[in-house]
Amino acid sequence: MAGAVEPYLDSLRRELQSPGPASLSVLLALLVVALTFLLWRLAQGARSTRRAVLLLGLCDAGKTLLFARLLTGRYRDTQTSITDSSAVYRVSNDKGTNVTLIDLPGHESLRLQFLERFKAAARAIVFVVDSVAFQREVKDVAEFLYQVLVDSTVLKNAPALLIACNKQDVTMAKSAKLIQQQLEKELNTLRVTRSAAPTSLDASATGGPAQLGKKGKDFDFSQLPMKVEFVECSARGSKGEEGDADFEDLEKWLAKIA
Repeated sequence: MAGAVEPYLDSLRRELQSPGPASLSVLLALLVVALTFLLWRLAQGARSTRRAVLLLGLCDAGKTLLFARLLTGRYRDTQTSITDSSAVYRVSNDKGTNVTLIDLPGHESLRLQFLERFKAAARAIVFVVDSVAFQREVKDVAEFLYQVLVDSTVLKNAPALLIACNKQDVTMAKSAKLIQQQLEKELNTLRVTRSAAPTSLDASATGGPAQLGKKGKDFDFSQLPMKVEFVECSARGSKGEEGDADFEDLEKWLAKIA
């Protein structure tokens, strides 16, 4: 970093040796450039230290099987998690970069507690949705996602967010497009009801500000400070337990954000 800033410092020294109105303007401009560069480097350095990819979602969304499939490629029977699981995952890109996958419990009594523990380390978040049960769980899914999106640390760090629409091997699974539309509608409703609630109660419940998206506009994911993408996937796979998982788009996304 010092080497990159040195040319600006040399320019400042030369301008200081030849005082005048023009020199002062140049001096101020160089100071702004140097400060901007320094802040950019500090921001990049902070992001590079965040290497965790959090797997979030309701119980039975398929997070733990997705976690196992990404790490081993093999199917395994899973049960509801009551604690976190983590492992280093080598992404499929030319750099051979590693990230730390962290599978967090989805139970209502545990999920915010574990999010609180790991959110500051999150480079990215994979929010896993059960595409088959989505229609009956949409309000619960939206509630949890809302709590994540208004968290002050998440808003500040703006980790990349992927909504992984899982269980696409099942005929009744909802599409990623429909899930996005329904979530935007439910989040918009939540925003209205939460903004009408007392600030102190809402802040204590969510850990962050009540406002989501832009005031005066119906909510959509493009209004968030982080980039949000949707993919369809199946941790089980279309060929069942003996076949491979279908999550090529998820793997590509992990390689992109690593």
